[in-house]
Amino acid sequence: MKIVVFAGGVGTRLWPLSRKNSPKQFEKILGDKSTLQLAVDRLRPDFAFEDIYIATGKKYEKIVRQQLPKIPAQNFIFEPAIRDVGPAVGMAMSVIGKEHPNSPVAILWSDHFVKKERRFREVLHFAEDLVRENNSSLILIGQRARFANQNLGWIEFGQEIREIRGTKIFEFKKLIYRPTLEQAERFLEADNFAWNPGYFVTTPKFLLSQFKKFAPDLHRGIMSIKDKKTLEVVYPTLEKISFDNAILEKIDQKYVSVIAADLGWSDVGAWEALKEALEKQSNENVTKGKVIINDSSDNLVFNYTDQLIVGIDLEKMLVINTDDVILVCNKNSVPKIKKLVEKLENTPHEHLT
Repeated sequence: MKIVVFAGGVGTRLWPLSRKNSPKQFEKILGDKSTLQLAVDRLRPDFAFEDIYIATGKKYEKIVRQQLPKIPAQNFIFEPAIRDVGPAVGMAMSVIGKEHPNSPVAILWSDHFVKKERRFREVLHFAEDLVRENNSSLILIGQRARFANQNLGWIEFGQEIREIRGTKIFEFKKLIYRPTLEQAERFLEADNFAWNPGYFVTTPKFLLSQFKKFAPDLHRGIMSIKDKKTLEVVYPTLEKISFDNAILEKIDQKYVSVIAADLGWSDVGAWEALKEALEKQSNENVTKGKVIINDSSDNLVFNYTDQLIVGIDLEKMLVINTDDVILVCNKNSVPKIKKLVEKLENTPHEHLT
């Protein structure tokens, strides 16, 4: 099986650590390696470096090559412009499909945290086997929900189709993007919903046929890209559209199945999500670097400098200290960070974005 790890995006919800010139997936958020490096590490040793592809923006070429020296040079897919996930996935499938049209391909993301790495690889292999049985199929991989999360997409699935060594495969019903709290609480209780990490396994030939059917202009543009020269000219002209809008919301359900499993998965694309991923209990403090906090609970304090941070009587707070910015806000105010960063553009502080 081939694996594509997408490493694009800016990640403003992890500002001020994540910036335009150094997005979150290249930063050492969870230890001594970037989340991109960790995403590749968790695939090993089951998958060879030769079968792992990295898709990202052209502006990040130097840093991804530095961080992943064992990935073959030809396995890097550099997009010359940001055109959303629909064109990015289509482009990756086109590249791999030239030599491996019927090979199972897994689409993964670089800014996630997976605690149960062995289970994660096991589920990838199950999805691979299903796609090998039926080349005209797409297997969505869902994370069993731990709480009523409003900030994620959810997968609704139907009846159980089959079971493989304890792993159940379900019918696919639909996707729900960022539900209300009331909806999320209902999904959590219903037991036929899972969080949607955006992971799936299919074949290039099948998925490109769905692009041709549901996004013909996009498909035509992607297939016209033959070399670096046409890539530079054509890719920036492709429609900006999400993969869900382009394909998953239109595809015939009979082609799609769902594996819903507990992978210990978290989207660490926002500070409150990172805290949930790292904490052992919901009200504990999560800290990094030189930090002392007393008489405090349910805080995340990350210090990336040599200066000491001291906190007293803090509750549900985020404190992020970098060399040039200190962010202090309530844990529930994370959605406002993106808006604040956008307001810094075209101001004397634009360089901090």
